[in-house]
Amino acid sequence: QVDVAAMVQLFGYVDVTDTGFIVAVLSIAFNPLFWNVVARWEHKTRALSQVFGSPHAACYCLGTAILLLNCVRSHCFTEAMKSQPKLEGWDCHWTYYSGLAISAVGTLFVISSFLALGFTGTFLGDYFGILMEEKVTSFPFSVLDNPMYWGSTAIYLGWSLMHASPAGLLLTAVVAISYTIAVLYEG
Repeated sequence: QVDVAAMVQLFGYVDVTDTGFIVAVLSIAFNPLFWNVVARWEHKTRALSQVFGSPHAACYCLGTAILLLNCVRSHCFTEAMKSQPKLEGWDCHWTYYSGLAISAVGTLFVISSFLALGFTGTFLGDYFGILMEEKVTSFPFSVLDNPMYWGSTAIYLGWSLMHASPAGLLLTAVVAISYTIAVLYEG
């Protein structure tokens, strides 16, 4: 049996009807939907490669768009947290430093994934016909499947704890659900 008392208490601190919160949820859900739809469309039509003159140029353009959308998502996430109340008991050094440590681990996974895959490996180059010579199995892929996704989720979790934000925790759950669906779709 699941104890939902903690979740009920958490929802008491979050106004899910707040415009900023809704925008954050939409931006979180939109990003993986966008890049998966565009990548699959490119794979089927090669339209972006034709428009940009090469698969590499098209992949770099999509990667840039993804990075910009991630900046928008992070901004919306932060603004949604700032507009909602903090959990007073969590607004302390212990929670802040725990969040900082979780964010640092997430950042390690994201950066090491990027370094292992390179730009085109990170940003869906395989859909553009840009294939790696072999599957990457070194760190962080030796530790965790989809380390870019789970590292990003950890960054949001840490950010939420650093700000003692119940809204941030709920939005982090939305990030995790969005990435779980993306992994199922991509697999």
